[in-house]
Amino acid sequence: MCGRNKRPPTNNLNAMLSFLYTLLAHDVQSALETVGLDPYVGFLHRDRPGRASLAMDIMEEFRAFIVDRLVLSLINRRQIVAKGFTIRESGGVMMDDNTRKDVLTAWQKKKQEEITHPFLNEKVCIGLLPYIQALLLARHLRGDLEAYPPFLWK
Repeated sequence: MCGRNKRPPTNNLNAMLSFLYTLLAHDVQSALETVGLDPYVGFLHRDRPGRASLAMDIMEEFRAFIVDRLVLSLINRRQIVAKGFTIRESGGVMMDDNTRKDVLTAWQKKKQEEITHPFLNEKVCIGLLPYIQALLLARHLRGDLEAYPPFLWK
């Protein structure tokens, strides 16, 4: 593998990453909308029509901690196998239905795991992290918090 590729992903690893990044992006976008923030107005990612730039900004805090770790665990535990992917004529790689189901199941289990939030110092489900960070950002932007505490896992 020569690195990250997408649209379409050209290998199994990138197919899983793209799929899970899409799920994470939707979770973050929903969280931002829930707290009253516009997910299309970002700080780090350039604003473009149809691009949820703020969602992509917040998503950066979770990529390695949630998605990358999950994909590596699925591979290392041999829960996902090479025969669960097909290469299309375009060169893009797609997961079959069973593999997609296995990845979705692992994703839902991951979101139910509990951690102690590094800023709040409270136990929370991983699935609530996008909402918590969106809420902290909203509180900062509204002047209730002096600084935005990014999610940094030690």
